[in-house]
Amino acid sequence: MTMFNRLAFRATTAVAALALTATAAFAEDRVSATHAFPTFLVYTKTFLAMVDDINERGKGIVQIDVRGGPEAIGMFQQPAAVRDGVVDMVHIPGSFYGASVPEIDAMVAATVTPLEARANGGAAAMDMAHQERFGVRHLGWIDGGVKFHIYTSTEPKFDENGVLDLTGVKLRDNPIYHAFFEALNATTASMPATEVYAALEKGVVDAAAWTEIGLMDLKWDEFMKYAVEPPFYNTDIGVIFNKESWDALSPESQELIEQVVIEWEEKSYNDRQETVKADRAELEKRGMQFVAMSDEGAAAYLKLAEDAAWGRMETRLQEMGDDGSSYETMRKLYHPE
Repeated sequence: MTMFNRLAFRATTAVAALALTATAAFAEDRVSATHAFPTFLVYTKTFLAMVDDINERGKGIVQIDVRGGPEAIGMFQQPAAVRDGVVDMVHIPGSFYGASVPEIDAMVAATVTPLEARANGGAAAMDMAHQERFGVRHLGWIDGGVKFHIYTSTEPKFDENGVLDLTGVKLRDNPIYHAFFEALNATTASMPATEVYAALEKGVVDAAAWTEIGLMDLKWDEFMKYAVEPPFYNTDIGVIFNKESWDALSPESQELIEQVVIEWEEKSYNDRQETVKADRAELEKRGMQFVAMSDEGAAAYLKLAEDAAWGRMETRLQEMGDDGSSYETMRKLYHPE
């Protein structure tokens, strides 16, 4: 090979190497994701809209591929799937894995909004608890500010103290309010939301708790005719991301995803306040009766709910060997006096 040919070869090789380096530097990150609820629910619609926002703004940086919802991975199996890296990101209620990250109950019983928790350090503390206990990042609290009602097919009864009496009521259970229902001595049956319509139709259950919104999407209002006041707890739906997968993303991808999730944390909170009003008006139009307790009964009812959530969190943390510092930190950040 002549001197000229050798120089030409080296130049060509250098250009090729530079091109490969540039291509690698600007390669899009790919993220796999699932969501716990079916696509027709408002919560999933929020998540999918947020993903679209990330993908639009992340062209050339990062793209999220949504693999589906509970039909792809069972809703109660999704926490383990993201922890183990089967998928990178999951949109899911924290209570579905609360036994592993007890701090999630702080969101359930919170008296602050997602925006306030973001500002006062609560969101950062929640993220750190997820990293240490479950190997995931907790990126944001989505569709917050929505509470729960107990809906029944028969007129609710109240005890001598004016508190809801669930004796003899067959109630659909769920991890977020299981401790509360135990405190109310309810007879419960745990099942995914996707199975409740058939259970109501067959009489397996005749009552269920659900959020202030979305009941009509599930068509449970075909059977439920009463909603117990006051509402209790908060939705604890978040976006969690496998820690190793997160660390493998480029800094640009991390920054973009975090920025968009935080924006949607606020946007979804504001949007859901309007949805709550609209859904209540439509339910009343369809004949739903909102049955209120006495002031004393309502106060006792809410106290029972609050104590059940914070008590469960404290017990779980103690069983993990926590010295009480995590409990006190979360209480201060999510339930300031």
